[in-house]
Amino acid sequence: MIMKSKFTSPVIKAMAYYVYLYSHPETGEVFYVGKGKGNRVFHHLDEQRESAKVNMIKEIRSQGMEPRIEILIHGLEDEATALRVESSIIDLMGIDNLTNKQSGFKSATYGRMTIDQLNAAYDKRKTEITEPAVMIRINKAFRYSMTDMELYDYTRGQWVLSPENASKAKYAFSIYQGIIQEVYEVLQWFPAGSTYSVRQGPNNVDIKELETLEGRYEFVGNLAPEEIRKKYKYKAVDHYFKKGNSNPIMYLNFPS
Repeated sequence: MIMKSKFTSPVIKAMAYYVYLYSHPETGEVFYVGKGKGNRVFHHLDEQRESAKVNMIKEIRSQGMEPRIEILIHGLEDEATALRVESSIIDLMGIDNLTNKQSGFKSATYGRMTIDQLNAAYDKRKTEITEPAVMIRINKAFRYSMTDMELYDYTRGQWVLSPENASKAKYAFSIYQGIIQEVYEVLQWFPAGSTYSVRQGPNNVDIKELETLEGRYEFVGNLAPEEIRKKYKYKAVDHYFKKGNSNPIMYLNFPS
């Protein structure tokens, strides 16, 4: 049996905003992190729309059990604070280990970061790139908690560009908000969707998706040599991009 599915008024007033967890009652594995106030925590029990979270609740109930619901923290004064706490928990646990559809509130800006990433974001050290390179801005896809493979995969493709021009680049720079997050040595460019990707799996691109990738390209490469990475990683290059320039691709130091 699950606990009461409605808080009384005194409880709601005392709790204010809170962050909550849904977990499996036997294994204790957390599968959803949320935030809210009032009786928000119970709303998922009655959801009908298809989602990984709803399917997990249905699976637990099919075994004659109810999901375990816990309040992780309460007494938060405003929604913004609850959003940031929720975001930090999602970053800590990993979005791929949860049924949450999205990373937490402003996770790419305020989420889980290394000391180097934090210093680079708030104390920008400008650098000048001297090697033939392509700078690739991945602002929309980036989050600080990305794995090394995810960062590589979202940097290398899939881009609208000239493979003839791009092939002149020795290195590819992964850029987020004007900061170099990683440097790769480019080996070769291929039509998008034709090489293995953690986003799609091997040979797992259907015809419709291939049609949307027409005219786009991706590179295959390795991490750049350590001396190159030390030279550039976490340095600022936002001075290369003119205000209003939204093109994610920029070539540098190509032979004329």
